[in-house]
Amino acid sequence: MATPRPMAAYTAVIPAGSRVVVETVQSLLGLARPGLPLLVSLETAELIVLNAWVTWKVGGRLLRPLEKMGAELSRIDFAHLAAGISVPSRAQEITRLSRTINQVLGRVQKAKEELEELARRQRQFASDVAHELRTPITGLRVQLEAAQQDPGSVPLPTLLETTLGQVDRLQTITEDILGLARLPHCPPAEWRQVDLAALVKAEIAQRADRHPVRLRITHGATVTAVPSQISRLLANLLNNAQRHSRRVVCVEVRAEPTAVEVAVSDDGQGIAEADRERVFQRFTRLDDARRLDRHGTGLGLAIARDIAQAHQGTLSVEESTVGGARFVLRLPRVRPTETGSS
Repeated sequence: MATPRPMAAYTAVIPAGSRVVVETVQSLLGLARPGLPLLVSLETAELIVLNAWVTWKVGGRLLRPLEKMGAELSRIDFAHLAAGISVPSRAQEITRLSRTINQVLGRVQKAKEELEELARRQRQFASDVAHELRTPITGLRVQLEAAQQDPGSVPLPTLLETTLGQVDRLQTITEDILGLARLPHCPPAEWRQVDLAALVKAEIAQRADRHPVRLRITHGATVTAVPSQISRLLANLLNNAQRHSRRVVCVEVRAEPTAVEVAVSDDGQGIAEADRERVFQRFTRLDDARRLDRHGTGLGLAIARDIAQAHQGTLSVEESTVGGARFVLRLPRVRPTETGSS
């Protein structure tokens, strides 16, 4: 039997760009064991080449969307999070991945907007505080400079009285600002079950108001709260009602199945519907409030609402049955524990 001639080397090259090159040389012939026909070795080489080509085609089709996603992600910056990335119509796994990435970007965008809003409110608050502090400080400077230039022009008792009035205003503003800053940071030990009806009665009993207070309460008005903060809230609402009332102030405490409602009403001019949300903004003072109390800070109602929200409650204003304003506080009701409320 004649000895077969050596086969020339066969080279199979996948098109350029695939980065896959399969060469079949004499070593391919070594795939065949002694006695294995040469045709089987050649077919094995063809299968290897075909498998490499199929892998390249399928892998390229799968990787192209991923490469596109990577390119789009690399172009996204913090200022354009809402743009997201495109979602391919094929390849379900990659489609789900793209949607997940867009959801994450959406949450980051929302957090960014909240941070921007918080920064804007902080800048506005700092501006409002500076504006409110400027007035008493300017008044103090004018009075003291006038007394310095002409010591005999203003009697000392009069000078002391006017300057102390400005200092009182500065102290009130400072205490209100500190109260706002402390609201979200009450230690757990200060929270307890409170009988809101008893707290309201105690708050009214210690006051010396110019208008009488009519009180209507129901039992079982128990809430979980920080007593000192709720007392501050009630004091702010009562001060506001006394300031605007003509004859009488009404306070109601009502227990509902899931909430406790406290309403403080006056018989004054009331608050226009367009201003009922604005009165809760910090340093907001309507014309009527400026006329009745020129030393007010415009923080009382803002602090009251912040306290209500810190207790998972609400504070709103509506028209009272006697024509004035009716401020309504609603807090979640709880069942008293066996040890009772404090």
